[in-house]
Amino acid sequence: MFTDKVKLSLIAGRGGNGVIAWRREKFVPKGGPCGGDGGKGGSIYLEVDPQVVSLEHHRNHRIIKAKNGQPGGANLCKGKSGEDIIVKIPPGTLVKDVNTGEVLYDFVEQSRSELMCKGGRGGKGNNNFKTPTNQAPYICTEGTLGESLEVELELKLIADVGLVGMPNAGKSSLMSAMTHVEVKIGAYPFTTLFPNLSYIYYPEQEKVLVADIPGIIEGAHKDRGLGFEFLRHIERSAVLIYVVDSSGIEERDPLEDFRILQEELRAYNPELLNKPYLVALNKTDIEESKEHIARFKEAYPNTHFFPISALQKEGIKPLTEAIYKLVKTHV
Repeated sequence: MFTDKVKLSLIAGRGGNGVIAWRREKFVPKGGPCGGDGGKGGSIYLEVDPQVVSLEHHRNHRIIKAKNGQPGGANLCKGKSGEDIIVKIPPGTLVKDVNTGEVLYDFVEQSRSELMCKGGRGGKGNNNFKTPTNQAPYICTEGTLGESLEVELELKLIADVGLVGMPNAGKSSLMSAMTHVEVKIGAYPFTTLFPNLSYIYYPEQEKVLVADIPGIIEGAHKDRGLGFEFLRHIERSAVLIYVVDSSGIEERDPLEDFRILQEELRAYNPELLNKPYLVALNKTDIEESKEHIARFKEAYPNTHFFPISALQKEGIKPLTEAIYKLVKTHV
């Protein structure tokens, strides 16, 4: 299951208490205070790990608590500090304060780490309170509580290219044809239930990361269907690819589908329409597509479109070459 939003309770460890202790070794005249300090509590960090692709690991682990520091000991022994916890998150994770809704961090960088909750300070042993006028202080302090925070993690995938299309437009088939990975393909709506990520590989070890999101239907911005829930995953894409069924079967009009897709993106976030884009007119292996492609060309003369058949893997190379050029221009 792909998890892209989760709430966590972060609780840093409490500092260990300082202690009261006295030296009583043989041949040590007058002794004196020797109570050690408590160890500090463990802190909690969030760290980006490119190998992590979703927040699935945290779906059933909502409370993250670091260990407390240990109390001090005699002979000025300091208590053991609580171990820090490093929480691994995928690139593109937004961190929000649950109570205020404020965005605390936006983890875009690949190697970023941030302290979220600092562990409590260890208490002081009685040795710290020795003065010329008080040679035997009978006092120590407790460790302080660690910080705590309620956060919401929201993942926005960082992909070079985002695929946008209606259900059954052939996005999954195109994804498979371009990236050579196996994705779920079926002749029914909403085959893709969560985003897929994969690379298009080019010569000289060049590659472009592609994100495929579930199909968008009319009214998606009103929370219909699945597309609205996952539109956040194309907000950071440099380039959009509209995948349109050009066959006109199932009583669908390719021109109307393209208009609906753009309207839904505008309703969700108008900035998405400012992104450079290409149109993949899919299913050219069906005879009826020829008429609709001609209509599309007449209606959108300035739009860069590519007739393709993802099923037959026809027209894929010109499309991937155009994607590479567009991405390198806008990244």
